[in-house]
Amino acid sequence: METTAPNPDKVFEKPKKPLSGLDKTKSLRPKKKIKEGTRGYGLKQIARMTLGSGNMQLAVELPAGEDLNEWLAVNTIEFYNEINVLYGILTEFCTSDVCPIMSAGPKYEYLWADGHSIKTPLKVSASEYIDFLMAWVENQLNNENLFPCQIGVPFPKNFLNVVKVIFKRLFRVYAHIYHTHFQHIMNLGAEYHLNT
Repeated sequence: METTAPNPDKVFEKPKKPLSGLDKTKSLRPKKKIKEGTRGYGLKQIARMTLGSGNMQLAVELPAGEDLNEWLAVNTIEFYNEINVLYGILTEFCTSDVCPIMSAGPKYEYLWADGHSIKTPLKVSASEYIDFLMAWVENQLNNENLFPCQIGVPFPKNFLNVVKVIFKRLFRVYAHIYHTHFQHIMNLGAEYHLNT
């Protein structure tokens, strides 16, 4: 199944009708689990051991004899989980009033479009953007046509492109956190976790 990612870099006005899909009662989404016995479980263990080593080169290097798509899938899930936790500790500081624009400084403003229900990129607050993003990524991760869990089920031909879009968008949350909330991260004692 081929999927295409929208270009959320074009500026358009926010619609007058309320946006759907936002759940302000949830600040932290459930972790996406890689279950024991599934195709990525062993790679998840390798990723955790190498990340804790302090050697970032080793942490991102494809283990010998492993499938690149499988390695990317596991690391995409882990990256999503880490950003979920980091942003979850900042939700009281990252509100529509405090962060009315999703940005990483004056040169980098991010607009939201998912290509399905929201095709025209929208200017939304950082918290709205991140809520949309995390729901969109969660939907991608739960789509077994994109992220197959069963051994023997192939990854789609466009898997690398899908992962690139997910990482690009998740990186925007890191950029926003570093630019706007780094002092909050330091006050919470979470800078080591953020930098890892």
